[in-house]
Amino acid sequence: MNSASTTVPTDLTNERLPSGRLLALGLQHVLVMYAGTVAVPLIVGGALKLPKDQLAFLINADLFAAGLATLIQAIGFWKFGIRMPVMMGVTFASVAPMIAIGNDPNVGLLGIYGAVIASGVFGILIAPMMGRMLGLFPPVVTGTVITLIGVSLMRVGINWAGGGQPTTRAVIDGVVKDVPNLAYGDLGNLAIAGLTLLVILALTRYGRGLVANCAVLLGIIIGTFVAMAFGKVSFDGLHDASFVAVITPLHFGMPTFQLTAILSMCIVMLITLVESTGMFLALSDITGRKLSTKDLTAGLRADGLGTVIGGVFNTFPYTSFSQNVGLVTVTGVRSRYVAAAGGLILIAFGLFPKMAHVVASVPQFVLGGAGIVMFGMVAATGIRILGACDFNRNRHNLFIVAISIGFGMIPTLSPTLFQYLPKWTDPFTHSGIVLGTIVAVALNLFFNGIQSAEEAMRNAAANTHGTE
Repeated sequence: MNSASTTVPTDLTNERLPSGRLLALGLQHVLVMYAGTVAVPLIVGGALKLPKDQLAFLINADLFAAGLATLIQAIGFWKFGIRMPVMMGVTFASVAPMIAIGNDPNVGLLGIYGAVIASGVFGILIAPMMGRMLGLFPPVVTGTVITLIGVSLMRVGINWAGGGQPTTRAVIDGVVKDVPNLAYGDLGNLAIAGLTLLVILALTRYGRGLVANCAVLLGIIIGTFVAMAFGKVSFDGLHDASFVAVITPLHFGMPTFQLTAILSMCIVMLITLVESTGMFLALSDITGRKLSTKDLTAGLRADGLGTVIGGVFNTFPYTSFSQNVGLVTVTGVRSRYVAAAGGLILIAFGLFPKMAHVVASVPQFVLGGAGIVMFGMVAATGIRILGACDFNRNRHNLFIVAISIGFGMIPTLSPTLFQYLPKWTDPFTHSGIVLGTIVAVALNLFFNGIQSAEEAMRNAAANTHGTE
């Protein structure tokens, strides 16, 4: 047996774990993604001024559909599903277009669902074309994109630790304005976020077996109990939440299909597929599992199918959640059945709202302590990939990395830089991951040309072998 074969781990994505361990690890994934999962229906429903009962239904439907999409992606069936530890949630790239569609009196909420369903079908149809584009993602591009994913997510983790967003929206003299959030950065909140981080580090360093694997979950639980001791956890509304929710398809009526709305959501779908490609390549490196063009196509098809399911079940477009990629890195647990367990938990939360309400009560600053670990690990994975690239004999790679990261940081560091560009460019210019990916791919084509998909897979495999 050669040395390479001894250093590369067995493909553990198919590892079957005991049910108790699966449940704990799946819950850990759900806790990490929960806030982001319910944020989109809250934002969209609030912007469309939906009554409270309909907003509650949106959240339940979102959790239910996210669970279904996760099962399809992680377990797979026929030609759908990447069959890796992927958790699915609503993409934030869809928020602005959906609000614009929903506020159009000629389109409305049913027009959103029609556009979502059509864009999902569009995603399924173009997935094979995207799957053949692996040659556009050699290690210098992949490493850059994964680094950008981690760096872009750090803002989320830091804001979580601060207790939300630095500004809040308020109506002043009849005008919606951003005002400072005086609770942001509260020292007590930061202390508990720091404690959560320290607990995770201690359990990672000294824990063994399930304790080490569940370090993030245990850190969040301990952080939440500490927050409860200081009166910083609220269970308001738990009594009013129903025990059981019935998720019915087409609850709001038959979707309507309007061309302009469909086109805008198809653009969102393209962006979703680009982001998912980066996530899948990141997981390929983290898990040591080599991806083929067939695998990538199946994963992207599942994004499209998940989006169709979202439209049918009165919710929104779905994509792989990047924060969960960081959790796979932290725990080292690569089994796709952990994600499947998380999918089942999401379905249960959608059907039993009181359970979901308890999880929703975990303070954001507690999640922030965990987020800094996980999102930083994603960036570290990208840096590791870049460390295997040849920057001495091919100095053009330095330009690719430098300029791509520079462009990718624009939405984070200067979000209004592109404010005078046409509105249709917003999905591209408001996402650092998408902007950085486009620049990295374009620069790599300019300097290095395009690889065949097979050559890209060989390079990716060699890169993984060399860094394990």
